[in-house]
Amino acid sequence: MAGGAPRIFVSHLSGTAVFDPNGDQVGRVRDLVAILRVGRKPPRLLGLVVEVATRRRIFLPMTRVTGIESGQVITTGVLNVRRFEQRPTERLVLGEMLDRRVRLVETGEEVTVLDVSVRQLPARRDWEVDRVFVRRGKGGAFRRKGETLTVEWSAVEGFFLEEHGQGAESLLATFEQLRPADLANVLHHLSAKRRAEVAAALDDDRLADVLEELPEDDQIEILGKLQEERAADVLEAMDPDDAADLLAELPEEDKERLLTLMQPDDAADVRRLMAYEERTAGGLMTTEPIVLRPDATVADALARVRQQDLSPALAAQVYVCRPPDETPTGQYLGAVHFQRLLRDPPYTLVGSILDDDLRPLTPEDPLPVVAGFFATYDMVAAPVVDEGGSLLGAVTVDDVLDHMLPDDWRETEFHLPEGAGHGA
Repeated sequence: MAGGAPRIFVSHLSGTAVFDPNGDQVGRVRDLVAILRVGRKPPRLLGLVVEVATRRRIFLPMTRVTGIESGQVITTGVLNVRRFEQRPTERLVLGEMLDRRVRLVETGEEVTVLDVSVRQLPARRDWEVDRVFVRRGKGGAFRRKGETLTVEWSAVEGFFLEEHGQGAESLLATFEQLRPADLANVLHHLSAKRRAEVAAALDDDRLADVLEELPEDDQIEILGKLQEERAADVLEAMDPDDAADLLAELPEEDKERLLTLMQPDDAADVRRLMAYEERTAGGLMTTEPIVLRPDATVADALARVRQQDLSPALAAQVYVCRPPDETPTGQYLGAVHFQRLLRDPPYTLVGSILDDDLRPLTPEDPLPVVAGFFATYDMVAAPVVDEGGSLLGAVTVDDVLDHMLPDDWRETEFHLPEGAGHGA
């Protein structure tokens, strides 16, 4: 759904059919899951509760929704069939927000919530609850008397978190704007009990990002306190190389149990990475670089580079290969750097502007060789290619630094110069 598309009232989504990209129905929408935020910020919509054919209710993240239109929801086709379990910071929109008594901020008058609307934020995949449809006067949603009106989310109160609460829920809202690395630093210094509470309340993607920034001891502790199915979900959301590093620290039986619970494709990527020594290019690489075929255009490449979830290092270049174009790919042909993409016309084929002069890394190259490659050629990412010429993945400079810095580098306080970070 495009950023400029109209808002959708959630009552219209109840019972809506959910389809995969092939047009096959996979279930129906039974509720929406949102997370409240401190102050008057609109809640963020996390996903949908979908009832599948077996009457099991599962969670469908909004990141896997590609369209909501004409009374149907279209998904990427990748569904996690584990049963939906509501977390402490989550609210069911249909089940908990509708028919609720709240107050208008301007007058203090009590009103009844009949409906709320959601919208996708411009140029982002995030969704939020933005407006509230209310009825004045006493009585529930099915009473017919009283004036109705639609107001901004910020115009009502009664949904919000307490600003100074002591629970993990309020703590999470306070940390909402922190970068994953900064939130990881906060978690590291919390008590074990509070750290587990906050980790349990974070959504899978956020917790995955934070785990990637934590020391191994903290990662193992947090993962061990999650239910196994939840732990598998979080591992799926992590970068495959980080998930492989974390699993490698676990006892063999725990590792195999979690890999079995993961989605087969995700588990296969992680198993492949675990076959390499940790301090080699194969052990450092991610299996999810941007891969394009030689007949893709510069416009295609830039569209992939713009994806919000990509790290700056992975977005710095695209890798051109013959099919198949998922790692391990067909023949690796070369890379195209982001600056080159900016210089050439959108219709230019990436196969015609390859940088194929540099020897790619092999999966057996040790860490010093990888570091030397980055330093010599001023690179922030590098391809890893097997002896048959297939692209296996890419190593990024942040992974190299993680393995070269002292084990306790996260304990170091980094201070920006005075005034840094503020616009002139």
